[in-house]
Amino acid sequence: MRRRQFLAVGATATTVGTAGCFGDDGYPTETFEGTDVPLAPLEDVYEWYEDDDARFVDTRTQIEYDDLHIAGAVYSPAEHGLEADDPTEEWSTDARIVTYCICPHTLAGLRAASLIDDGYEDVYALDEGLQAWYEEGYPMEGEEVQGRLPAYDVRGEADPAHAGEFVWVREPETGQREPGTIEEDGSYELTLHFSELTEETVLELEAPDYTRELTLAELTDGVVTAE
Repeated sequence: MRRRQFLAVGATATTVGTAGCFGDDGYPTETFEGTDVPLAPLEDVYEWYEDDDARFVDTRTQIEYDDLHIAGAVYSPAEHGLEADDPTEEWSTDARIVTYCICPHTLAGLRAASLIDDGYEDVYALDEGLQAWYEEGYPMEGEEVQGRLPAYDVRGEADPAHAGEFVWVREPETGQREPGTIEEDGSYELTLHFSELTEETVLELEAPDYTRELTLAELTDGVVTAE
């Protein structure tokens, strides 16, 4: 199988389409990079897990995967997996695959779309994300399996002309990143679940119309704007 060239996830790409359509399996779909991805609900995904009827793909970053992931999941980050020796390359194209992230499904949707484009025929993104799996007490592995998922809320405003596009927050040292979608009024909200942050950690926020470098304390204190 010929895999697509690895590309960095861009800050200004509009990848999420309108949800509400339904695929052949009855699940709602969302469009990522022009590809419709079915969003499978947690209840069904857990049933597949219990029946050993699906393979699981963590689409976040290596440090987040190492800290905490669904038991048995492989690491294959959004949007196109690893540049070499990606674990999904060994799987049959008719294997059932569930991708997940914690956003709850933007990174998962991007990775699912690239898998579908590469010829995998039975791919889903976990609709509610890893947070829901964690809160249900379902099987987890990792160095912080007994800990709690970190959560830092970010709110901001961008030009409403960019509604539907992404804002990205990144931790440059580890590559951790989280997207948020700009609403019709220009507002956006996202929750960071990054590992190993302090209030003084400097993060990069990139919106389509501005970029900011702020400490975690500054980023989570009030509404982020261009200035």
